[in-house]
Amino acid sequence: MLALPLVLVSCSTSKLVPEGEYILNKVEVVSDSADYEAGALKQYVRQKEKPKLFSLFKNPFSRKPVVYDSLQARLSCQDLLTAMQNQGFMHAGVSLYTSTNKKKLDATYVLHPGEPFRIGKVDYNIEDEGILHLLESKLADKQSDKQTLKPGMRFSVDALDNERKRITSLLTDHGYFRFNKDFIYYSADTIAGRSDVAVTLHLMKYRASSSMPETEHPRYTIRHINYLSNDSDRIHLRNQVLLNATAMKEGKPYSASALQRTYNNFGRLQAVKYTNIRFSEVADSLLDCNIQVSTNKPSTISFQPEGTNTAGDLGAAASLTYTNRNLFRGSEQFSVELRGAFEAITGLEGYQDQNYTEYSVESKLVFPRFVAPFLSKSFRRRQTANSELSVSWDLQNRPEFHRRVFSTAWRYRWTEPRHHLAWRFDLLDLNYVYMPWISETFKRDFLDNADNRNAILRYNYEDLFIMKMGFGLTYSDGVDAFRLNVESSGNLLGAFSKAMHLKVNSEGQRTFINIAYAQYAKFDFDYTHLLQFDRRNALALHAGIGVAYPYGNSKVLPFEKRYFSGGANSVRGWGVRELGPGKYKGRDGRIDFINQTGDLKLDLNAEYRTSLFWKFEGALFVDAGNIWTLRDYKEQPGGQFKLDEFYKQIAAAYGLGIRLNFDYFILRFDMGMKAINPAYESGDEHWAIIHPKLSRDFAFHFAVGLPF
Repeated sequence: MLALPLVLVSCSTSKLVPEGEYILNKVEVVSDSADYEAGALKQYVRQKEKPKLFSLFKNPFSRKPVVYDSLQARLSCQDLLTAMQNQGFMHAGVSLYTSTNKKKLDATYVLHPGEPFRIGKVDYNIEDEGILHLLESKLADKQSDKQTLKPGMRFSVDALDNERKRITSLLTDHGYFRFNKDFIYYSADTIAGRSDVAVTLHLMKYRASSSMPETEHPRYTIRHINYLSNDSDRIHLRNQVLLNATAMKEGKPYSASALQRTYNNFGRLQAVKYTNIRFSEVADSLLDCNIQVSTNKPSTISFQPEGTNTAGDLGAAASLTYTNRNLFRGSEQFSVELRGAFEAITGLEGYQDQNYTEYSVESKLVFPRFVAPFLSKSFRRRQTANSELSVSWDLQNRPEFHRRVFSTAWRYRWTEPRHHLAWRFDLLDLNYVYMPWISETFKRDFLDNADNRNAILRYNYEDLFIMKMGFGLTYSDGVDAFRLNVESSGNLLGAFSKAMHLKVNSEGQRTFINIAYAQYAKFDFDYTHLLQFDRRNALALHAGIGVAYPYGNSKVLPFEKRYFSGGANSVRGWGVRELGPGKYKGRDGRIDFINQTGDLKLDLNAEYRTSLFWKFEGALFVDAGNIWTLRDYKEQPGGQFKLDEFYKQIAAAYGLGIRLNFDYFILRFDMGMKAINPAYESGDEHWAIIHPKLSRDFAFHFAVGLPF
């Protein structure tokens, strides 16, 4: 390693920094090779500069400055050198350059990786005959592509260790209960003047202890599987449920991956509190598997009060929930939730009642498996699935109207943990919306007023029947995440009504049981990418698009299916349902919540996140997006999507946030400012970033969880 002398510049005395010491202002890790990614090695630098974010504030947001330590710098050089050698750059070097300005110091670590060493010949020295035959059979079984150590690849510690892990995993999945990777070691041989390495993998015979002789590695078979209760003499689960959750089989070789799947399967059962699995050696190469199961209390009752605030109207709500986690002794979860809410509504005139009340009952039955015909037992055992039946009845009484909503659904959910995938399939989702009463004042002012023929408004205050099917897919590996959702409604009813020549109402809509049904298709996609700079700092990038199209029996989307923009999870310079569609500007606060909805949505977000102190985290964000309608509605002028105009109507906002991260949940406070406002009446309002006005452009948001 080449060590360069430090160049120090004399400066004046500081009250905060002792004479002869310097504040670490900037740290860089660069490489003299354009093909080498030096930034990934910054984690090996022991001293880093203080984050610039929130540095303008005093405590508690600011932290003490980092004082440069030459000893830590030299140790950092050694750590960087070791890291490159572990990557196969055996002739690497590190240089350290520093420069000072007054009492601040910039440190630059320059990496000289050189040419990497590559693996030449690969040999396997397997001393155990049984293991040798198993590995040869796997190679003959066309599994050689799984071999991670191949000639020509870069010689590195990770490459060697990955092959050790591969062989260890293979053996522990084929009965070698006592095998571990310490039985594998490597020898390497290099030729002077060459950059290839001949590698030999050595697999030693089994030795129970240092005083015992070497033998063949024992291969174990499961003799018996016993189920024991930690709570009583009897496990309150059907025997078939226990068998389905157990991935290991009697008479089959021991498997470490089957053991892990067994733990995962039992962990999914709501009736199970925890599971402990032990093995006992009963004879030569035979194991008894003892599965101890501790179950939860079958029934619980919970009560949860909450406060509400809807557009400044305060209220309270409470829910009472009964849950049975083992209804049919198969870990089926049955729940019934009763909920009531009250809200005092202000600002309404001409209405008899000034309050909002809501009562609802919802029941769910969740099976921890696929409940469906035509599925094989092997398929059911391989899948981590839930089948859910739900039924709910909701009564809403507002001064303007009374609404009743009946819902029922049958859906499936299953996961593929190895691929970080989660699936959802809504086989049937029914919603019946019934409007038993509408205030005469509301009908006169809005629904029947000839000067206010609002098709969108009227559609949402009529009886409606929604019968949909849906499909959802989510993926998340901690760095990349996406969510896909597709649903359609009314197609089966449309085909049935046409075939049966069902009635057509005055609006030209076909009806089912004398109620018009909704017909639409909807598609949503969200993608998030996380750039993790270090343990404390990250940049989250998000893009989301959604489009829904009413057709056939519908000219307008149901209100619950329409998109809105603004709020804590959208463009944060606007409040909820305050942005869009397009360049539409709300005029009537009483019905803007209806008009400021659309058929198409676009969200673009970038958020820099940093840890501050204790549980506090900070964020800087930039948001962009809007909603549009696909059809031209006269009550939403300027709201229709047009290919040659939509980009001019994309709103933008910026701001900062404070979060309290308690690991199991996050409290989020975001303060947003409008930057570009597409619904403007003046140039100052349009370019709010140049002409900011706090009373006009500021929005505060409180939420639970991250926005994306």
